[in-house]
Amino acid sequence: MDELTRDAFHRVVAGRRDVRSGFRADVPIDDAALHRVLVAAHAAPSVGFSQPWDFVLIRDRATRERVQAHVAAARADYAASLPAARADAFRSVRVEAILDTPLNIAVTCDPTRGGRHTLGRHTQPRTAPYSTVGAVQNLWLAARAEGLGVGWVSFGDERALARELDLPPHLELVAYLCVGHVTEFADRPELESSGWARRRPLRWAVHHEAFGLRGLPGEDPLDLLAETVAAITPPDAAARAAAADRLDRMTKPPGSLGRVEAVAVTLAGIAGQCPAPIPEPAAVAVFAADHGVHAQGVTPWPQEVTAQMVANFTAGGAVVNAFARRVGAEVCVVDIGVASPLPADLPGLLPRRIADGTADLSQGPALTREQAVAAVEVGIETARDLVAGGNRCLITGDMGIANTTSAAALICAFTGAGAAEVTGRGTGIDDATLAHKTAVVAAALALHRPDPADPIGVLAAFGGLEHAGLAGYLLGAAALHVPVVLDGVSAGAAALVAAALAPDAVGYWVAGHRSAEPGHTRALAHLGLEPLLDLGMRLGEGTGAALALPVVQAAAQALQDVATFDAAGVTNKTEQEG
Repeated sequence: MDELTRDAFHRVVAGRRDVRSGFRADVPIDDAALHRVLVAAHAAPSVGFSQPWDFVLIRDRATRERVQAHVAAARADYAASLPAARADAFRSVRVEAILDTPLNIAVTCDPTRGGRHTLGRHTQPRTAPYSTVGAVQNLWLAARAEGLGVGWVSFGDERALARELDLPPHLELVAYLCVGHVTEFADRPELESSGWARRRPLRWAVHHEAFGLRGLPGEDPLDLLAETVAAITPPDAAARAAAADRLDRMTKPPGSLGRVEAVAVTLAGIAGQCPAPIPEPAAVAVFAADHGVHAQGVTPWPQEVTAQMVANFTAGGAVVNAFARRVGAEVCVVDIGVASPLPADLPGLLPRRIADGTADLSQGPALTREQAVAAVEVGIETARDLVAGGNRCLITGDMGIANTTSAAALICAFTGAGAAEVTGRGTGIDDATLAHKTAVVAAALALHRPDPADPIGVLAAFGGLEHAGLAGYLLGAAALHVPVVLDGVSAGAAALVAAALAPDAVGYWVAGHRSAEPGHTRALAHLGLEPLLDLGMRLGEGTGAALALPVVQAAAQALQDVATFDAAGVTNKTEQEG
């Protein structure tokens, strides 16, 4: 292939868009151009050369109206399932152009084509639809080369749409496409320009030899943790100063909003602009794991409760689910180390298990260094994925029976506090159990003699897998300049780990509340963070941080909306005195 042809191909690929708006329904598609597009689609590779695709060209208005009605109903159902902030954003997103284009194309797949002995399908029965997707991509690229826009309609029940199109029952509907001329092609995908999602950098998606060893061609595999830490810089000082100045000029007495003003300044520094954008949508990531120290009797709750609560989270029945619904946040559940088996069909669960719980920290290291780093990297990737998915604020959540024992040991290790000062009642233990739990923490500290200058070593000695995941989550958010609202004592313990790895990361966190666990107060003091709420809560799950989210968002809203004295024509007492 010559250089001009190669460059032209890459320009077509770079310019391909999923088009949903700006179609010209009044401009017909030239038959010759359409023929060339279909030739390209039909030239797609297929496993076993089975060519399982067919293309149904649909121009009939009545057919398209039926399809559009079905898609509109599916869109409404989807909107009803979204957290409030996501639902608000979704209302402005165009998802289909079925009636705005002169042509729709249904791309079908016949999984029986070629018979039972089709090469490659014996062990990979889904290769037929996979091959058909290749035909869709060829069609899309060829259409772009012809100056045609294509939009993929992704809402609707596949079987119901197949019936609307009167397809034979053995065919699968792989894609329903809207095709037509457009007024212009956007520079970026519409979902990206609307803020619905971000493009993942290529570096995140290229792995050398084994999954997880990332790097572009010609680069050595990157250390994800080191790369993330290196990307963390201090929040923007100029934006912070601008926010502080604006707050003093707003139509209110200086400092009258208390810590809300400090939050507004923090958000401006994180965003690098004043005023900062409203930090929404928001997502709570609940990292779930079990603890070997449970065997020491530090809690009366059975260990299988962790797995049971994971199922409860995914079913939407936990307190954090209720609070998240109220504040319009998404709940994401990460199995990073639950000991008990979990059902494979839990909706929305992210299976990222590093181990089936930790070892007993009172008898030896809870984790190997390798496990600790792997769990931190899970947290980094969770933050990356949630931010790439369009979230503008992250909230910490945790679940793990006996995890306050691990949190207490971590807090002691990084702050120098004694076990009696920071060990709390966790799930509500009695005095005798508290005394025993405190002794277990003290013995573990004596056994491991932690060095806070070695954060990964401390994490491996005492940490739960959820604490390691949370530490990575905090680092990943800071590297992407996204604010995090911290929850209770487990989040505080994880934040100590993350701050030891990257001190500048602290500037990206807001303490949502003060837990009733005594170690949390010590952790926040060490981090220099003041909590927004103090409600005597100690549940975890992300509950206290979720309740603080509206305060954080209101701080940004005030910085955006409240007039200054000069703009409002209000006399400023300070200026009058001057």
